[in-house]
Amino acid sequence: MQGLILAVLAYTIWGLFPLFFSFLSHVSPIEVTAHRIIWSLVATLTVGLALRRGKHLWEALHNKTTLLWLGGSAVFIAINWLVYIWAVGQHRVLEASLGYFIMPLVSLLMGRLLLKESLHPLQAIAGGIAFLAVLWELWSFGSLPWVGVVLSFAFAFYGLIRKVHPIDGINGLTIEALWLMPFVLLWIGWQSNSTESILQFGEDTTTTVLLISSGFLTALPLVLFAMATRRINLSIVGFIMYINPTIQFLIGVYVLDEHFPQARLVTFILVWSAMVLFMMGMWQLQKQKRPAS
Repeated sequence: MQGLILAVLAYTIWGLFPLFFSFLSHVSPIEVTAHRIIWSLVATLTVGLALRRGKHLWEALHNKTTLLWLGGSAVFIAINWLVYIWAVGQHRVLEASLGYFIMPLVSLLMGRLLLKESLHPLQAIAGGIAFLAVLWELWSFGSLPWVGVVLSFAFAFYGLIRKVHPIDGINGLTIEALWLMPFVLLWIGWQSNSTESILQFGEDTTTTVLLISSGFLTALPLVLFAMATRRINLSIVGFIMYINPTIQFLIGVYVLDEHFPQARLVTFILVWSAMVLFMMGMWQLQKQKRPAS
C-alpha cells in the first residue's frame, strides 16, 4: 500500500505540472528550461548525497559508455521539457496530454522493433488504434498534433536509452543536467550581455522563486517514483502512469479552459481505447510470465 501511495503521489505531481508552469507563461520557455536544469542539478546532487549515492555517481562519471549515452538522453529530456513548457505557455496542454497518453504505445513499438521485446496481440491492436488517432488528427485538422508527437517520441527515446543503460533516477538526472549545463550557462551569459535580454530571473520575487522551485519540483516526483518502484510491481506502476496525462487533460479543459473541438474528442476516444487495450495486453503478459504455482 505504501508503494502504491508513493506512485500515485509521483504521477499526481507530474499531472499538476501544467498549473505550475502556467504561472511562468510570461517567461521565455528557454529560460524556464534553463533554470529547470540548473536547479534540478542542485536538487539531485543534494538528494543523492543525502541518500549516500555519491559513490555510484562517481562510478557512473568514470564509465565512458554510460556517460556518452546519458549525453544522448540529456538531449531528449531537454527537448521534452522545452516543448512541454512552450505548450503550456501557448495554452496547448490538451495536445501535451495527448502526447503522454500515446507515449507508452510509442515505447512499446520501440521495444518491439529495437529490443525484440514480446508483444501481446492486444498491444499490437492498441498501437494500430493509436496510429489511427494520429491519422484522424491529420485528416480533421489538416496537420499533425506535433506537440504530442514530439513529446511522446522524445520521452520514448529517453526511456529507451535509460532502459538499455540503466542508472538510478537521481544520479541519471544529475549527469544529464551536467551535460546540459555548459549550454545553459552559455545561453544565460549571452542573454546577460545582450542589450535586448529576455531574462526574467531576479526581476521580481515571485518569478524568481518559481524558477528555482521548478528544479526541486522536477526532482521530487522522481524520488517518489524511485521509492515506489522498489515497493510494488512495475505492472502496477505502469497502469497508474495514466494518472499523469488524465490530470493534465482535466486541467486543460476545466481549469485552463482550453478550446476542445468535437473532432479532437474522437482523437482522445481512440487513444483512450488504445490505452485500455494496451493495459489489458500488459496484464496478460504479466500473467504469462508468472511461474506456475
